[in-house]
Amino acid sequence: MTEHSGHDRAAASRRTLELVVAFLLFLLGGIVVSDSARLGSRWGDDGPQAGYFPFYIGLFVCLAAVVIFARTAFEGAKGRRAFVTRAQLKLVMLLLVPSVIYVALIGWLGIYVASAIFIAFFMVFLGKYSWLKTLPVAVGVSLAFFMLFEVWFKVPLPKGPLEGALGLL
Repeated sequence: MTEHSGHDRAAASRRTLELVVAFLLFLLGGIVVSDSARLGSRWGDDGPQAGYFPFYIGLFVCLAAVVIFARTAFEGAKGRRAFVTRAQLKLVMLLLVPSVIYVALIGWLGIYVASAIFIAFFMVFLGKYSWLKTLPVAVGVSLAFFMLFEVWFKVPLPKGPLEGALGLL
């Protein structure tokens, strides 16, 4: 698929994303510089103050962001190429969105139930496996991890209401 085909248009150009990343890096560097100045970024009588090294690192990040921004802003047609097509972005989002939901569910359901749901989602909706094959794998993997971490390694992981109802907290 080419970047010029009608069904697979560019979702973002390389130039646009580099400008956005340069801006975000500049903001990050600015926050570091600002907070380091608040802590003290000078050389004191007894050596560097707490913000001395972070101040200069933040300054270098800001300088690098300005160079990236300037270089990208004046780039010709090379920067207008597609960074990602809509089809590629859809594939990334197909993995990213369920992963973000999984992390959010850990807080409410605990890691074991959330993991079983996560595995089941990927097996059924992306892998096209039947529920008959999916349920034993999703539950079995979560049980195996429960045994591994909670029983054998004695490492407590976040648990939810199901584990509480089973008395496993």
